[in-house]
Amino acid sequence: MFSTVAIVGAGTMGQGIAQLLVESGLTVRLHDRSAEALSQAIDAVTRRLQRRTDMDTSAAATANLLLSTPCLAQITDVELAIEAVPERLELKQVVFAELDRCLPASAVLASNTSGLDIDKLANSTTRPERVLGLHFFNPPSLMPLIEVVPGAVTDSAVLAAVQAFAEQLGKTPITVANRPGFVVNRLLFAMIAEAVRIVDEGETPAQDVDRALCLGASHPIGPLALADFIGLDVVLDILQSLVSGLGTRYEPSAVLHELVTQGHLGRKSGRGFFSY
Repeated sequence: MFSTVAIVGAGTMGQGIAQLLVESGLTVRLHDRSAEALSQAIDAVTRRLQRRTDMDTSAAATANLLLSTPCLAQITDVELAIEAVPERLELKQVVFAELDRCLPASAVLASNTSGLDIDKLANSTTRPERVLGLHFFNPPSLMPLIEVVPGAVTDSAVLAAVQAFAEQLGKTPITVANRPGFVVNRLLFAMIAEAVRIVDEGETPAQDVDRALCLGASHPIGPLALADFIGLDVVLDILQSLVSGLGTRYEPSAVLHELVTQGHLGRKSGRGFFSY
């Protein structure tokens, strides 16, 4: 079983996964190529951990499980590395190649990609049989699902170990095929893309599109509010990657491009389809 895990990428998902793993008693080495982003992430995760354990005398010890790791060469002691960098294939391939050079041959390399080809990541390494997808959902501490995505040559023992790891975290692992978007995002982003198209037609405001799905289909959150929560830049990246694999039904509308160009990225910038 994995006890020391590296997380590469200290953004929203990297932070969330780090928090989940530390809360589960695992030692986490968090890395980001930006020293400022790494420092801010360590501070943010530590504060969240302290809030969640403020009635627990082991809070300080729990926080000590989170280790800042400025250089990938420092993570030679981990059994599992989870990549959580932005959803761009070339960037992830570079990260996987570097992890392959740094980590022991026995270490497992996993990607938190929401739908990129696991085999293309595995082929960036000399250990494709020890590479797979491990797709957490935001926020990782609350969302119960993890999509586990084996590649064409992923070893069955590696797959079983990662499934057990997900269960150790209190999550439900579902093994899905290595197809663009896997299962959840293939369905979810088709809905988001269509919701944006309806807004782009100019006849139905974003608020009413979301209210229609919430009231007519019992969705807890509308597709446009969810897009704002994910981050419209992330949504755009994912839709563009799905277009190349699944076709034009995922084509992002002009209004999404405009919002991202203007820096209106959703909750994290204070404005997207809605204001915050």
